Amino acid sequence: MKWSLNELQQYQDEPLSLNSTIDLNASLTERFPDLILAVAPVNVTGYLSYEKGDVMVTATVKTDLTLPSTRSLTPVKFPTQFTFTEYYLEDESHIERYENDETVIVLDDDRKIDFDEAVAENIVLELPMRVLSKEEQQQGAPLPTGSGWEVVSEEDYVANGTKHDSVDPRLAKLKELLPDQDDNNN
Repeated sequence: MKWSLNELQQYQDEPLSLNSTIDLNASLTERFPDLILAVAPVNVTGYLSYEKGDVMVTATVKTDLTLPSTRSLTPVKFPTQFTFTEYYLEDESHIERYENDETVIVLDDDRKIDFDEAVAENIVLELPMRVLSKEEQQQGAPLPTGSGWEVVSEEDYVANGTKHDSVDPRLAKLKELLPDQDDNNN
């Protein structure tokens, strides 16, 4: 969905109600193939209002994403629902009307709002930093390993960390320079 500011001027008295389903699967999986494996149809509800050359969009987004696990890369279903508010300005001098923590976008010369793009960007912003499958969330689940490497928990690392503190034999002669230093007082 795209709107020009000229189209939106008719919503000065009463906001435009939004209730639609958007297909963003192709665009998001193509742009972010490492972060998003699939996107179910996105349900968007909200409203859009026009006042003194500025447009305010408030929308609630609901969809199901398929994301790779951050531990094993296995696909994980991730339902998400969030609300965002953005302000679109025709004139850059209007920025002073808004707080620093509000999302304010100054429109280009074409003066069009690309709502599909706004929804897609907000979905990406809502992606979690850590995604685990149900099996990986369980306590005691095996951690991934490979040829010459393994993932260890922080507790295991702390408990077995002393084996990583040994001195490289090539640097052992340097210890003679500071004989009064204790190994534990590094």
